Amino acid sequence: MNWDPFFLSLQVTAVATIWLFVVGLGLALILARRRFPGQTILETIIHLPLVLPPSVVGYYLLLLLGRGGPLVEWLGVSLLFTWPAASIASAIVGLPLMVQSARAAIASVDPALENAARTLGSSELEVLWRVTLPLAKRGILAGLILGSTRALGEFGATLMVAGNIPGRTQTLPLAIYDAVQNREYSAANQMVFVITILAFLSLWWARRFEQSQRRSTIKQINNKRSI
Repeated sequence: MNWDPFFLSLQVTAVATIWLFVVGLGLALILARRRFPGQTILETIIHLPLVLPPSVVGYYLLLLLGRGGPLVEWLGVSLLFTWPAASIASAIVGLPLMVQSARAAIASVDPALENAARTLGSSELEVLWRVTLPLAKRGILAGLILGSTRALGEFGATLMVAGNIPGRTQTLPLAIYDAVQNREYSAANQMVFVITILAFLSLWWARRFEQSQRRSTIKQINNKRSI
């Protein structure tokens, strides 16, 4: 088994995870704590990668990252057929899972606890850092793991914007495809086994965080009822 696609996949997923945390958590906070015109439209756009064919998502990214797109026209940056383009594609397909889980976790935090912190003189940033995020951290971590796992397995959009260049943009899913096309079934079996184990462990870990988050929410409700 050639390990280059595996390590490249880890690199792409690591960068995608950073994007998921920053952008996904920000969107989750806005959607969970604010009501504004066009919110339903924003939510729909965020979740579109769940239902659109990966080739369609990749095509939109081609328009964004390619010649004539804002990155090239405004910033003079061309990312097509590079591994950073693969990380952007991976982050976008994983974003709905991150936002969905993190938003639910943040929305489950009792507003009374946040208001109590405000009455004690805490600023909004301190309330977020000391109350909201600690109470919602398990759901946020679950969403981050689910989004990252989805990013690790991304195939279609990555192929559209990064290509399938061995040693440069060929991630593990793309390498599996190539191995099957070339009838290298032994290498394909090994890579499939590796990515399956990673996916299984990630999902198992995410479910444990989700169950822990539900128990925490139930505990908050029970404590509120006993007051």
